Amino acid sequence: MDTGDFKNGLYFKFNGHPCCLIYFQHVKPGKGPAFVKSKFRDLETGKTLENTFTAGEKIEPVTVERRPYQFLYKDASGYNFMHTETFEQIVLPEEMISNPDLMKEGQTVEMMYLPEEERPLTCEMPTYVELKITYTEPAVKGNTASTNALKEATLETGAKIMVPLFIQQDDVITVNTVDRAYGERVKK
Repeated sequence: MDTGDFKNGLYFKFNGHPCCLIYFQHVKPGKGPAFVKSKFRDLETGKTLENTFTAGEKIEPVTVERRPYQFLYKDASGYNFMHTETFEQIVLPEEMISNPDLMKEGQTVEMMYLPEEERPLTCEMPTYVELKITYTEPAVKGNTASTNALKEATLETGAKIMVPLFIQQDDVITVNTVDRAYGERVKK
């Protein structure tokens, strides 16, 4: 396989690490050889990397599986998950999960696995989760000049995020798990 086979979402090895291609562009300059500019995510570290490959450069494809898991609980050893089909349980350290404080018990997640090593790479939560607000200050009418003012709110998982002033305690809201942003109030 070479850079001519690039497509978004392709899994390949770069510097010994499994990566997922996010973006690529074939460039044919007037002088010199063609090349491929690329952006990809290292599945072990979560970092986004950029690299320029020469056109036709060989790449090593990697097989990555997505497996459904359910978050059970957190203890001193880490975050405990159960496969939803085989019921096998695994423990992941906090570094492998982005925004783990937005995850509540029973939450369904997807694990990215390297099947030949039977090793989990990342734990991906759904883009939006519904969480209940356990504490927030009541809004005081007329205390802000702008229409998009925010206040801090504590969620049922203990996470703290910023929400609009009209949100009250015991409201259920959606939260973006990527950037921790308020989504919307869930209708009852």
